[in-house]
Amino acid sequence: MKDIINTYQDIIVQIHTPGGSGSGFIVKEKNLIVTNRHVIFGNERVVIRGEKFSKTMANVIYTDPLNDIAFLRVPDGYQNSGQVQISDRKVEAGEKIIAIGHPLGLRFTATQGIVSKAERKFNNVDYIQVDAAINPGNSGGPLINERGEVVGVNTFIFRDGESLGFALPSVKLNEILREFSEKSNNERASKCPSCTNILTKSSLQDGYCPHCGNQFDVKEFESTPYQPEGVSATIEKILAGIGKNVELSRVGKVGWDVESGSALIKVSYNTNNRFVYCDATLGSLPKENIGKLYEFLLRENYTLESLTFSVDRQNIVLGTIMYDEDLNEETGKTILDDLFKKADHYDHLLSEQYGMELAEN
Repeated sequence: MKDIINTYQDIIVQIHTPGGSGSGFIVKEKNLIVTNRHVIFGNERVVIRGEKFSKTMANVIYTDPLNDIAFLRVPDGYQNSGQVQISDRKVEAGEKIIAIGHPLGLRFTATQGIVSKAERKFNNVDYIQVDAAINPGNSGGPLINERGEVVGVNTFIFRDGESLGFALPSVKLNEILREFSEKSNNERASKCPSCTNILTKSSLQDGYCPHCGNQFDVKEFESTPYQPEGVSATIEKILAGIGKNVELSRVGKVGWDVESGSALIKVSYNTNNRFVYCDATLGSLPKENIGKLYEFLLRENYTLESLTFSVDRQNIVLGTIMYDEDLNEETGKTILDDLFKKADHYDHLLSEQYGMELAEN
């Protein structure tokens, strides 16, 4: 199982939209990323990130509202050495499986279990029922058997139940992939949920499916550009004003992950207590010479303006907190620009001079 999990590290992607996050996996031979429709719906482009590549944008090219499947185009220039085998046979109850994805925003997590029931029908679609732990954020990730083959796409869970996860079978995924390859063109496509024919915006007849005559939801082809509001809008203006790529940084409507050199700064707005938290986890405490490191951090705190060093268990954090009513573009730019520059400076200094182990971004 360990070798299988290692193989998939180069294939699994984390997907971020203003509405949340999910998972997906690369099918190299098709030049596609498979995920769930509900992960990306309402977006023309989404942020993706993998273990072997930095954050980048990917275009949505296909949605299937009936089977809750979507395809993204693999970005130009991406080199992927991994290859997945999508199984063309049905699973059986009792088979061992692994669910891989990014649950609750945690990067690359694998959970093991068995197939509880090979076929469980919901809304006229057959799903595989599994007892492996699947959480929000796993959606769109692969379900894998002991041979390392993809046997399903993790799709949903029963929130009120324990160990009740459901995946679209790989047999159905292969059918969707074959049909998409045969009938799609350069236009964004979608499947009619009534007659299941593949449609493009140009193929619609006054908003109706030309095959069955049912009205089609044009939102499958169109999306309203995301416009942040209130404090989120101010934060994005601040980030853009100091040269950060806001679209790549978004990890939701009130969260942003911003890279500055080797440091990763997390900006989040807590709408309940109305504070904006900006934290850079630089690394973890060394086992030796901790006293000297503490002494250095305390001295720096005495001289720093608006920023503060803190230690959260093993983590060394440089950050700041701002109340939303006190936040404005001018002061925000000054404070955050200072945080980004100092985070990139201090992580190297603390690593080289005090033995801090650098955080993994």
